[in-house]
Amino acid sequence: MNITREQVDALNAIVKVAVAKEDYTEKVEKVLADYKKNASIPGFRKGAVPMSLIKKQYEKAVMADEVNKLLQESLNNYLVEEKLDILGNPLPKVTEDFSWDAEELTFEFELGLAPDFKVDLSAKNSIIDYKIIADDALLDEQVERIQKQYGKLIPQEVVAEGNEVKGTFVNEEKGINNTTVVTSDIFKDKKAAKALVGKKIGDVVTFKTKGLFDDDHKLMDYLKVNHDDVHGLDVEVQFTIEGIDAVEKAELNQELFDKLFGEGAVTSVEDLKAKIKEDAEAQFAQQADQKFLNDVTDFLIESTKFDLPAEFLKRWIQTVGETPLTPEQAEEEYAKSEKGLRYQLIENKVIAENDLQIQFEELKDFTSGLIKRQMAQFGQLNPSDEEVDGIVARVLSNQDEIKRVSDQVMSQKMLSLFKDKVKAKVKEVNYQDFIKAMYGEN
Repeated sequence: MNITREQVDALNAIVKVAVAKEDYTEKVEKVLADYKKNASIPGFRKGAVPMSLIKKQYEKAVMADEVNKLLQESLNNYLVEEKLDILGNPLPKVTEDFSWDAEELTFEFELGLAPDFKVDLSAKNSIIDYKIIADDALLDEQVERIQKQYGKLIPQEVVAEGNEVKGTFVNEEKGINNTTVVTSDIFKDKKAAKALVGKKIGDVVTFKTKGLFDDDHKLMDYLKVNHDDVHGLDVEVQFTIEGIDAVEKAELNQELFDKLFGEGAVTSVEDLKAKIKEDAEAQFAQQADQKFLNDVTDFLIESTKFDLPAEFLKRWIQTVGETPLTPEQAEEEYAKSEKGLRYQLIENKVIAENDLQIQFEELKDFTSGLIKRQMAQFGQLNPSDEEVDGIVARVLSNQDEIKRVSDQVMSQKMLSLFKDKVKAKVKEVNYQDFIKAMYGEN
C-alpha cells in the first residue's frame, strides 16, 4: 500500500491511497472460505457449494468491505503518523473511471487542515472585569423580602396600598399569559400603582407596558417577555385579579434568624445584612465571571485572525447528518457553526500552549463540592465523608457525567488563566448597573 499527499494550499490537501491486490486478497479469501463453510444454497449440501459460485455472489461485496476497512485503518494511521490536524473528516473523491477489477485500486480523499495562528491573551482590549457589590438599597430590599416571605398573609376583599395581589397578565397578540404576584410599589407609573387600589377579585385592570417598571427587564419577570422584546415594548396587558392579601411582616428577631441560618449563626440585623451581603456577592461573582468569560471569548474570536477551509467544511457538513443536506442548507449550517468552530480552535490552542490538564483527583474534588452544596440546600449541612465519596463514585462512573464535570473544571481553569493573562479593567458596580452592562445598555 502506498499513501501520498498533495498539498493544494495551506488549508486543503488531497491524500491518495494506492491499494494493491496483495493488500487485501488474503483477507477476502478467508471471508469467502467462511462463507463457503456456512452457505445454504438450494441444490448443494451445506459446505459443498463451489467456490466459483460463492465468488460470483459475494466476492465484490466482500472485497469492497475489506478494502474499506483497510482504507479507514491506513488513513487514520497516516494522519496520526504525519501529525496532521484536520477539521471534520476526510472526504472521498469520486473517480469516474474507478474499477474494482484494476490491478491497483487508487482512492483519493480531501482533507481540510486546521489553520496555523497565534493567540495573544495580553492584547489591548476593552474588557471589563466586574466586581458586583451588594449595596445598602439591595440589602434593605432583601431584608424586607425575608420579612414578607416569613410573614403572615391575611386575605382581603379589596386591594389597599401595600397588599400582595395575585393575578394573570394577558396579551394574546404578544403571547403573554403569566400568573404572578405584584404589589403597588413595583410600578414606576404612579397611575398604574393607584389603578389596583380599590379593586376586587375578578376585576380586570389594563396596564400599558411602556414605562410600567423602573427597569424594562422586569417585564421578563412579571410578564415572561423575552429579553429581545422588552426594550420599548408598548402594548396593553390585562391583569385579572385572582387573590388579595395583606402582609403582616415577620419580626426581625432571634427566632427568625435561627430559622434562616441555624441556631446562633446570626444574632442581629447587622449580622443578617452581612450574611445576605456575603451570599449575594458570592452569587454575583458567578454571574460576573460568566460575563467576563463570554467577553473574553468574543474578544478572542474577533482579534484572532485566521482562515478556515470553508468550502471543504461546507461539503463535509452536507455528509455528516442522517439525511444529506443541500448546498444551501450546508451554507446555512456553516454560518451558524463558524463562530463556535473558531473558538474551539482558539480554546484548544490556549489549552495546549498553557498545558491546562485535568487530573482525576480534580474531578473528584469538584464533584464533591457540588454534591455538598446540593445536600446543604436540602438541609444536610454536615454529610459524612463516606456518604459524599459514595455519591461521587457513582457520578463519576458515568461517562456522560465525567464529560460534563470535565467541561466545568476546564472552564474554571480557562477563567483563572484569563483572569491572570487578559489585561482587563476591574470595575465595581451595583447589581442594577451590572444588569445594564450585561445587556449592553448605558
